[in-house]
Amino acid sequence: MISRGLQWQRTGACDTGRVGSENTYVAAIDQGTTSTRAMVFDRRGRVVSCEQIEHEQIFPKAGWVEHDAQEIWRNTRRVTAAALASADLKYDDIAACGLTNQRETTVIWDRETGVPIHNAIVWQDTRTGDLCTELAGDDGPGRYRDKTGLPLSTYFAGPKARWILDSVEGSRERAENGELCFGTMDSWISWNMTGGADGGLHITDVTNASRTMLMDLRTLSWDESLCADFGVPAAMLPEIHSSAEVYGPLREHGSLPGVPLAGILGDQQAATFGQACLEPGEAKNTYGTGNFLLLNTGTEPVFSDHGLLTTVCYRIGDQDARYALEGSIAVTGSLVQWLRDNLGLFSHASEIEQLATQVDDNGGAYFVPAFSGLFAPRWRSDARGVIVGLTRFVNKGHLARAALEASAFQTREVIEAMQADSGVELSTLKVDGGMVVNDLLMQFQADILDVPVVRPVVNETTALGAAYAAGLAVGYWDSEDEIRANWAEDKRWEPSMDASERDRLYSEWNRAVEHSFDLA
Repeated sequence: MISRGLQWQRTGACDTGRVGSENTYVAAIDQGTTSTRAMVFDRRGRVVSCEQIEHEQIFPKAGWVEHDAQEIWRNTRRVTAAALASADLKYDDIAACGLTNQRETTVIWDRETGVPIHNAIVWQDTRTGDLCTELAGDDGPGRYRDKTGLPLSTYFAGPKARWILDSVEGSRERAENGELCFGTMDSWISWNMTGGADGGLHITDVTNASRTMLMDLRTLSWDESLCADFGVPAAMLPEIHSSAEVYGPLREHGSLPGVPLAGILGDQQAATFGQACLEPGEAKNTYGTGNFLLLNTGTEPVFSDHGLLTTVCYRIGDQDARYALEGSIAVTGSLVQWLRDNLGLFSHASEIEQLATQVDDNGGAYFVPAFSGLFAPRWRSDARGVIVGLTRFVNKGHLARAALEASAFQTREVIEAMQADSGVELSTLKVDGGMVVNDLLMQFQADILDVPVVRPVVNETTALGAAYAAGLAVGYWDSEDEIRANWAEDKRWEPSMDASERDRLYSEWNRAVEHSFDLA
């Protein structure tokens, strides 16, 4: 089954205007789950141009999700050229290029030909469930948590790489001989952008490496014992670098010949950086295909007792790495995509808000979108999606509203876990991502949390964070203080729901979630 990607705007291009008078800019490639975009930013962090192309979502079996990595690389080239052309820029107008990517999505390719040996396996894919159970053994899902900060889950890249090596004939021997390259999508794109089979750099950064279950969080290096347990040969691993340094020049035959590639961050860490969450205790929530809440915890990893992930937040040059607690929610925006593509409730993602506003509430219906199990804070791989509370009264407006509310309910679960781990009470929630243009959702989020929700002027903070990292590496921005100064509030939603109603809705949501368990 093939599905279109998720668009919250009706056009393929991003909402931008040409601003700024400086003669140099910073570019960023944002390789996401449903699309790839190229953006150009000026010194104040404002968008100069943006071009975006969706790619196919491939579903070979129930629970399997794949991408064509070569299609994504073709799209990367196209959007980069288009972003320059749309702003009438040349490559020598660009001071540096940053890269951000969907994390955990795994690709293995031939070092000589540059051809992947299998479709990329997407972070949402659940085919490695049995393998994760096998690896957990008697120790359970937390077997590797002390080294990696992660529970054994189908979410992460290490098990996906093992599955490809076990499934593609002859690939393990080739991997051990150094003939194959493994990486998350940042490694695939950066290898191609810097020359591909003709001398391309096989690299990753600490944020992406921390999502493989193969890197030691404290040493920031590949761990031999982890690689051995997961059956991933060290010869196929990329070099781990910081998130902001000059890795090398981009290929001579591309749109940005000689421009330094100077920043790489996983998408959620990039959004955290773009939101200027640069001090311990600062947090952001991104509403995209899934939702991802990150809390900066400083230079020491903090391990969760409440179902959160410990991950690298970023590392600038040779500075100490910054760590984060993360709450990962598998399905939020992709639930809207499912309602559009699988049920045909509307033609464009942006239409869900109009449909949901036709009703006053959810009509008693609760939508638990456990399509890939439940991630943080429950980590129930046995869960599957359910709609609870259906009556003859419920119509498609109620279902649309229940789908939006599911994002807000899941976010509250993660925030409560994060507050329990950190001891810090949330006072304001910074938000970004495609879904935050939805006023109904943002107001409900403020209501169910009982705290203000704030959206920045530049909503595409994922690409902006990658641009900031690259710009810092080449001196385009002098310091992180400039990044803080660039952040500006666009809109704020204040809570207005009665406490009794808030408690009732959240209680009913939790009852609905229990119905999703043990269905796999």
